[in-house]
Amino acid sequence: MKFRKMKVLLLNPPFKKKFSRTSRSPAVTRGGTIYYPIWLAYCAGVLDKAGFEIKIIDAPAENKDLPKVTEEAKKLDPELIVIDTSTPSIANDIKVAETLKGTFPKTFIVLVGTHPSVLPEETLNSGKKIDALAKGEYDYTIRDLARCLESGGDLKNVEGLIFRRNGKIIQNKTRELIRNPDELPFVSEVYKKHLNIKNYFFAASDYPMVMIMTGRGCAFRCFFCLYPQTFHSRVYRPRTPENVIAEFEYIVKNLPEVKEIAIEDDTFAVDKERVKKICRLLIGKKIKMKWYCNVRADLDLETMQWMEKAGCHLLTVGFESGNQKILNNIRKGITIEQIRQFTNNSKKANLLVHAAFMVGNPGETKKTMEETLKLAKELNCDSAQFYPLIVYPGTEAYEWARQNNYLNTSDYQRWLDKKGGYASLVSQPQLSAQEVLNFCNRATREYYLRPAYILMKAKQIIFNPREIVRTLKAAKTFFKYL
Repeated sequence: MKFRKMKVLLLNPPFKKKFSRTSRSPAVTRGGTIYYPIWLAYCAGVLDKAGFEIKIIDAPAENKDLPKVTEEAKKLDPELIVIDTSTPSIANDIKVAETLKGTFPKTFIVLVGTHPSVLPEETLNSGKKIDALAKGEYDYTIRDLARCLESGGDLKNVEGLIFRRNGKIIQNKTRELIRNPDELPFVSEVYKKHLNIKNYFFAASDYPMVMIMTGRGCAFRCFFCLYPQTFHSRVYRPRTPENVIAEFEYIVKNLPEVKEIAIEDDTFAVDKERVKKICRLLIGKKIKMKWYCNVRADLDLETMQWMEKAGCHLLTVGFESGNQKILNNIRKGITIEQIRQFTNNSKKANLLVHAAFMVGNPGETKKTMEETLKLAKELNCDSAQFYPLIVYPGTEAYEWARQNNYLNTSDYQRWLDKKGGYASLVSQPQLSAQEVLNFCNRATREYYLRPAYILMKAKQIIFNPREIVRTLKAAKTFFKYL
């Protein structure tokens, strides 16, 4: 007789429509971007490989409310429910978990994500019906939890698990980081089996696209970055070039509607020789697929040229500030001169740039913010975003704001505005949170409504008609916020 495997529901819980929990700053974005539930999907792939029956529900992407989620969950009748979380949505996520526990009282419910990883006791004490949390990278923690529940084993043996027993919170041994990411299933396989890729969008890429990771962690020391500090550590663990190419080939063959691959590593080009090898393999195998990636402003021209030859068309980069002292304060590790050189090199390599600027950093003033806007206009990148410093529990930025009494609130629900967009949380003596937010809104308008920018986009559309769809789709959402 065939042994029936446990049923597992992986849930990106209902909150605000198109809310991106997986984003580095979870929110409803002005450009309409909505991320894949990428970490849930990687976990789903591990569970699938282990033989469990799984289902993923991405409620924000599918616009499903809790009654609809509950209805679908009843069809599966799961014995384990894994619920993703984020700091801005944590109160909602706990409420969803407790409601589902009321509907499925015998089902084991575990929360995952950056917030419970950093604040496990606070999270469990806020949700008395929640059974457990998985700390940090949870791919194998959830797999081992499912095996433990299935066999009736002792939860104390599941590394990375924090659970409640007899009124006490028990923290198990911390699970080691996944050192060989090649052993993980392709996340694109999970998308094909369990998600509708047309639900996801990035304003600067062709549609539809898929998001993959070619490495985990980041070796750099930026004091604000969420995932490197709370989830994956500052230890960089890349997949081999051959493994990355195999996933590209899978996508081309099995997801023919995909027009672009998003490489969502925190920093793709840490190892420039590895990047060049990936590019040479893409060229050698004649894989015709557009892609974009996240990089730092220290990327050199030669590597850019290899990337462009291999199908890369866009670099997303955090410039953050136009003031060198501010860059030093946040330990960005780049210079203004490198930023200018990077932008010049990207134009020589025929690569577009999506530039991210962040204000409200330590030492920020009205003058330094204007320097940032001036630099942004000078660079005139394909797209740019201006957002306030958003501090998350577990980061050095959060501790800086908390210890200096700069945080305006301790209510996580106020990490977002009423529409689900980014909120400004930090007020320094020389600069209020409202002044930071006002600047971001003004800078966005000034940047995109400049004649020089409009002329650049018009030329881009004329000479490359493929850019029309993404430009109009992003503009439609953007103008609603003006």
